[in-house]
Amino acid sequence: MSRPTASPPPSSSPAFRSGFACLVGRPNAGKSTLTNALVGEKVAITSSRPQTTRHTIRGILHRPDAQLVLVDTPGLHRPRTLLGERLNDLVRETLLEVDVIGLCIPADEPVGAGDRFIARELTEIRGGRRPVVVIVTKADRVDRGRLAEQLLAASQLVEADDVVPVSAVDGYQVDVLADVLFAHLPPGPPLYPDGELTDEPEHVMIAELVREAALEGVRDELPHSLAVVVEDVELRPDRAVDDPLLDVRVFLYVERESQKAIIIGKGGSRLREVGTVARQGIQALLGQRVHLELRVKVAKDWQRDPKQLQRLGF
Repeated sequence: MSRPTASPPPSSSPAFRSGFACLVGRPNAGKSTLTNALVGEKVAITSSRPQTTRHTIRGILHRPDAQLVLVDTPGLHRPRTLLGERLNDLVRETLLEVDVIGLCIPADEPVGAGDRFIARELTEIRGGRRPVVVIVTKADRVDRGRLAEQLLAASQLVEADDVVPVSAVDGYQVDVLADVLFAHLPPGPPLYPDGELTDEPEHVMIAELVREAALEGVRDELPHSLAVVVEDVELRPDRAVDDPLLDVRVFLYVERESQKAIIIGKGGSRLREVGTVARQGIQALLGQRVHLELRVKVAKDWQRDPKQLQRLGF
């Protein structure tokens, strides 16, 4: 993970702090929702389906005396496919380069084998060199007694520097968590220009918005089998200067014909719904009108095929 450089503002001083924080946890632990809550804007897609995140999405928090770059990773898990192995490798590589690690444990689910697996991985990767903050997410879903029990159980998973309960939904202690993460950053200049919220390329953000729309309300198997690739983003010619239109063409890849039928829906109804939702998000992202064209293709068993994985950006 290369560190960008940005000219420090005239007001910067040796007391300024900056660095990277990585949120890690099992799939569907609330990492993406928490990233968005901390940044204050949507920079990571969210879904009720596990393994929604496929890339490390950076969200940037700015303060007068500090800058925190949040890295939202795919969930660490026991991989069953080549894609799963590559996603885990991506998380491990990220953990080796950040300044502070946030281990996310949901408050409404018992600490289980998946959490213990991640804690062991984290202990090995961390090597005692990086501070760890245990973050008990989704605190709004449980009462105080259950939250206290989960805080105790989570704190016993790994040697932690801090333990913080939060709710990204109602904002409970999100500001406290931000303070804790900032406190663990080393001295350093700003890494990004003031006001920048993410460094993800527009093509990646567009693809993620389409994936988010396509994942809502589908069967459990589909999230693992869906890949999205942006083919073209072009300004339509012969439009009036004061009425521009972007043509965005996107391919959705699945592994089987039956999955293609799920995405398209009866008479194309589901694909139209996906397009409507995704287009709204893309227009908000780009700040202009968009014509979105979606096509669904079958790439048989792409999660297990190295050549196809490379072609799809993994």
